[in-house]
Amino acid sequence: MNYLSNRINQLSESQTIKMAKIGRALAAEGIDIINLSFGEPDFNTPAGIKHAAKQAIDANYSFYTPVSGYLDLRNAISKKLKEENGLDYSADQIVVSTGAKQSLANTILCLINPGDEVIVPTPYWVSYSEMIKLAEGKSVLIPSTVESNYKITAEQLEAAITPKTKLFMFSSPCNPTGSVYSKSELAELVKVFEKYPNIFIISDEIYEHINFVDKHVSIASFDSIKDRVVVINGFSKSYAMTGWRVGYLAANKELASACDKMQGQITSGTCSIAQRAALAAYEQGTATVLLMREEFRKRRDIVYALLKEIPGIEVNLPDGAFYFFPKVSSYFGKSYGDTKINNAEDLCLYLLDKAHVSTVTGEAFGSSECIRISYAAAEDQLIEAVKRIKNALKQLQ
Repeated sequence: MNYLSNRINQLSESQTIKMAKIGRALAAEGIDIINLSFGEPDFNTPAGIKHAAKQAIDANYSFYTPVSGYLDLRNAISKKLKEENGLDYSADQIVVSTGAKQSLANTILCLINPGDEVIVPTPYWVSYSEMIKLAEGKSVLIPSTVESNYKITAEQLEAAITPKTKLFMFSSPCNPTGSVYSKSELAELVKVFEKYPNIFIISDEIYEHINFVDKHVSIASFDSIKDRVVVINGFSKSYAMTGWRVGYLAANKELASACDKMQGQITSGTCSIAQRAALAAYEQGTATVLLMREEFRKRRDIVYALLKEIPGIEVNLPDGAFYFFPKVSSYFGKSYGDTKINNAEDLCLYLLDKAHVSTVTGEAFGSSECIRISYAAAEDQLIEAVKRIKNALKQLQ
């Protein structure tokens, strides 16, 4: 008898977590696995941030925090948004959560009713569609291709809108493609949103600082739609704080209050010590962030050159984040012994078994012809991983 709820039975497991789990199990058996499945910087959290956390423990920051986060942290976020992004959000428009993932979930659950449609450009981050499913909404997917640098057009956006459309959500820089929307490209999308005043926009900007082309531009910087934009950001990627679990949202006061209410019934405020560390991250500036960004740029260029040498792989040069999303469908239908590659998941499992490199199927991100490769690992590991991938693919007939 299946006693679990339909809600959980219909929910898919995160493929990034699944592949990382399989990789860890193989590594525990003594197999030399190179993990390129996780979106996690290999850098340690900067020393100043760790020092602030230690001080917070000694200062007895061990009690419940306000649901939306400490006021001084929200003020620091408000200052950051103003100085770096030109965005005016007061502290009561900001909700600090247990990672940007919770900020996304809070927002979706506060906006979406059963049957509401949410437009999502593909490829998209794995959890978007599952969060929409939990809210009993319907994902309306807009496809993009490697040839378009995985970006949609205003015409595609408008064609996807129906009377049931409630929300549009995207990330820039994008996980899983690394694509970055320019100010002019965002302006074209904004012209569409101006025609439909009932549509909200979630702008996932967690990779903001890992941008190799221009200064980051938020779609919230367009005044005509700002009150309908929810900016999602956090500390995991830019400050190498994945395990600290601190993210935040900035929205109009009514929606921010609703998210505070939602969070108050689920987790309450996030970890007090992690919040003090996050405050130190913003107070200490972006010097370490910029150093990490340049290292990611170097890794990107190395991996791009190596991937371009592999026959049958179609790959573009991503403008941000730390992912490649190559098209690999030319290998579908090929075999190695009794192993046949029918789809991207089969290819990922083959690469894990044969090359001992962990990647993620593009199906998890809404694009069945691709796989995602993270280049957040160390340079020597990346070079070795692509060498292994190339050799394994060469053996497919």
